[in-house]
Amino acid sequence: MVHIPLLRAGRPYRSLDVQTVRDLRTGEPVATVSQANRGLIARDLSAGAAVGEGRRALSALTSAELLAVCGRAAAWFAEGRLPVEPDGELQGPEDYVRQLSATSGLPAVLCRLNMEKIRTVLAGMEKMLAGLTLGLDVGGGTLDAGWSFQDGRRVSFLAQTEALGAVLPSNSPGVHTLWLPAWALKIPVVVKPGREEPWTPLRIVQALLAAGLPREAVFYYPTDHAGATEILLRCGRSLLFGDAATVGPFRDDPRVQVHGPGWSKVIFGEDQAAHWERHLDLLVSSIADNGGRSCLNASGVWVPAAGGGAGRRIAEALAERLARIEALPLDHPEAQLAAFTRPAAAQRISDWIDRQLRIPGAVDLTAEVRGRTPRNRLAELGGATFLLPTLVWCEDPEHPLAHAELRFPFAAVVEVPRSELLSRIGPTLVATGLTEDSGFRRELLACPAIDRLNLGPIATSRVSWDQPHEGNLFTLLYRQRALQAAPVAWPEAAT
Repeated sequence: MVHIPLLRAGRPYRSLDVQTVRDLRTGEPVATVSQANRGLIARDLSAGAAVGEGRRALSALTSAELLAVCGRAAAWFAEGRLPVEPDGELQGPEDYVRQLSATSGLPAVLCRLNMEKIRTVLAGMEKMLAGLTLGLDVGGGTLDAGWSFQDGRRVSFLAQTEALGAVLPSNSPGVHTLWLPAWALKIPVVVKPGREEPWTPLRIVQALLAAGLPREAVFYYPTDHAGATEILLRCGRSLLFGDAATVGPFRDDPRVQVHGPGWSKVIFGEDQAAHWERHLDLLVSSIADNGGRSCLNASGVWVPAAGGGAGRRIAEALAERLARIEALPLDHPEAQLAAFTRPAAAQRISDWIDRQLRIPGAVDLTAEVRGRTPRNRLAELGGATFLLPTLVWCEDPEHPLAHAELRFPFAAVVEVPRSELLSRIGPTLVATGLTEDSGFRRELLACPAIDRLNLGPIATSRVSWDQPHEGNLFTLLYRQRALQAAPVAWPEAAT
């Protein structure tokens, strides 16, 4: 068992208040984690001296140097042996995967896939920044000088904060790619890791420090809800991840970019509904990739009613495919399902689904395929608790299950009249529009409910790293300001 300390301006600090994270299968302790109380966080962040030093340390490096740090950190993160605690054993890549899987419930094979995502983002940081900044030449020194010429125009950007707060979840390591660019943008980061997943943010931080990132720019605070709130209040800009209840109080706060439920969807046009079989693999990937844990995973498949009854046929075929996915040990090379860290939470979700199924207008087709009662969607294996993929056919687009997002591969197939489809889908982080109809494509492009849009057969779970996700980190951290500069030669003073 290891101990994970706080990092206060990059310096390890062992707190008297510790929390134990355990192997969800055996209950055995995996690590103790120092906890930062609200007062400690307030002291570190209130005066601004600590984060100010971090900001100055980053500003002393050129953007090109910071991009080089990210490139070196990519190799450290994926291959290196890095410290977890001072003077303790070093953590290699497989140690990280084993610890992450044991406490978060993500299968080892998916941990490695997410590890590669993070390595890719670190290694390709310049490309990611080009997308976030709409082509601004960050590596060429725009942030170094405070201004540059772009397309013949003088442009200048002003930082809106001394530090970025990042209040993080435990569901999937892939979300950490969203806050990674902050250091390359010369902004220190104050990290609050998820309770069951302290590993990935810590390994990212240690990889960057090993690659030459100034220690003063790193703050790592495992903490409770009060401490998380303190980070959100003290940092001028923050990212907040969580469920609807967690992000709700901050949804209208311009300082906080919220990352809540995605309610992502695959939307059929009438032209493709008749050819749904060709899209079945895409539907399965959209729903089940990464264990169904991501806000990118599709929780709905919406079909126009004019598709000749295609909705029910899609639902039945999709249920049959999803029902083949079974719970496997977390170290199995073909494992696709993540285990729940708290079995009671899995039971509550399953019970909630059963209660909603009593409302007319929805049926669990995967239960019918498996020949089990709906309650048997709960599976236990090797001390771990899983929820098996669940596909619901909804005849009523207003049924509660038509708009549900849950932390496992769950989706509803909903059939509505074509004229009502886009007005009924509700908030949608990612929509894959399956249509070649130019008119419907224009409607999808104009739909305000859709944040990210994939036109054509692209799984909702597929990410393009040069595209913003649920808001743009650069525009959160910086604003453009008007800048004019007089000629260097000053006019002669009047005599």
